[in-house]
Amino acid sequence: MEQNSSNDLYGGRQQEVVKALRQVLPGHCVLHHEEDVRPYECDGLAAYRQLPMIVCLPENESQIIAVMEVCRRLNVPIVPRGAGTGLSGGAMPIADGVVLSTAKFNKILKVDAYSRTAVVQPGVRNLAISEAVSPLGLYYAPDPSSQIACTIGGNVAENSGGVHCLKYGLTVHNVLRARVVTIDGDVVELGSEALDAPGLDLLAVFIGSEGMLGIVTEVTVKLVPKPQVARVIMASFDDVVKGGNAVANVIAAGIIPAGLEMMDKTSSRMVEPFVKAGYDINAEAILLCESDGTTEEVEEEIARMSAVLEQAGATAIAVSQSEAERLRFWSGRKNAFPAAGRISPDYYCMDGTIPRKRLSEVLIGITHMEEKYGLRCANVFHAGDGNLHPLILFDANQEGEFLRAEAFGAEILELCVTVGGTITGEHGVGIEKINSMCVQFSREELDAFFAVKRAFDPHSLLNPDKAIPSLHRCAEYGRMHVKQGNLKFPDLPRF
Repeated sequence: MEQNSSNDLYGGRQQEVVKALRQVLPGHCVLHHEEDVRPYECDGLAAYRQLPMIVCLPENESQIIAVMEVCRRLNVPIVPRGAGTGLSGGAMPIADGVVLSTAKFNKILKVDAYSRTAVVQPGVRNLAISEAVSPLGLYYAPDPSSQIACTIGGNVAENSGGVHCLKYGLTVHNVLRARVVTIDGDVVELGSEALDAPGLDLLAVFIGSEGMLGIVTEVTVKLVPKPQVARVIMASFDDVVKGGNAVANVIAAGIIPAGLEMMDKTSSRMVEPFVKAGYDINAEAILLCESDGTTEEVEEEIARMSAVLEQAGATAIAVSQSEAERLRFWSGRKNAFPAAGRISPDYYCMDGTIPRKRLSEVLIGITHMEEKYGLRCANVFHAGDGNLHPLILFDANQEGEFLRAEAFGAEILELCVTVGGTITGEHGVGIEKINSMCVQFSREELDAFFAVKRAFDPHSLLNPDKAIPSLHRCAEYGRMHVKQGNLKFPDLPRF
């Protein structure tokens, strides 16, 4: 859904802001012609688009400070942007605002093999860190599917995860320190390279704040040793309920795999022709369970996991026998999103999190929703931590299909809340899930979120109208969900 704008709409406002920005930035760092700003109209959630008034590409921290001061003085909203791979519309521009891109902050400043840390700028690609430190026998653990393109600044904004976050944690568990520019132009350092930092843990508040609290200019990340060996089990199940129960059984057995992913039949049949990973396309569900460590540790854990999976009803079990085969098994899961384009003109990726023991229940619920909305859904997810990524397949050229896909996605998120989960795991709220925040949180909780926002950004200029819904929005959303005088999920708090 594109929100159109033109130079006529901005009038003298655009000229005023461009003139002020060019006094503090080189001319080539300020874009305002339509053909120049068009590539910034959306992030990975391409269904929502908005031309920005201006795009800034500062080249150093002093220039970011100057941009913040100009925008604060002229009361211009700022939308921070990394690589634009986000899937919740968090980097979608505001019509009369400035997009501040950190793309030129792409240097690895320091690597310390002894402390196992790296200091990087926010425009450094996720995978580039691991590539740079690989000769030292180290790597950066969080590995979102977009790691070849996504940047650390965006990972910090969204608290990104990946297939190995079950064992190694999300971004918040792998970042020690962040250097941040506030809307007032102050430079603050959150966290510490030591084991702890004095005062409140504001680093944890900042990570996942979706660009609403400040602009990160430098990040210190933790590095971990590359394991001696890693092997992955591919287990097939003839029933998604058995597959879901197997996930809970693995964790209940005291095993924390390096990765524990699940794909349903629609997903495996979608992916297999694309990457030829060797998936069982006749299975109702497949699990990918990875073990890493020393050779002895891996052998023992693979045996334990295989036994649990067999007891849970696995119809077939294959274990990677080489690094090439391990990477091939993972390639299907990593390429699930692009593979969707083989079977559908468009897809809408959701991101809810649920308790592991409710996996099969939610998958059955999604199956019923497919019938209700007349749309297919391919389910791929980080099963080990209950982070779902249903891919709702639709055709935007067919009238009404995108609206049905939106409603389908919203109902999935409401189901996640009903079973004790949350509306997002790693993609963030952005604009995509802002209405669903009204289902998840009470008025008092939303007030607390706004209070944190005001503490960092009293002018409400950093990525406004994203992530935290106004009470008016929640009231409107609540009225939309009244059906024949009855509310869906009546036990949930309403406004």
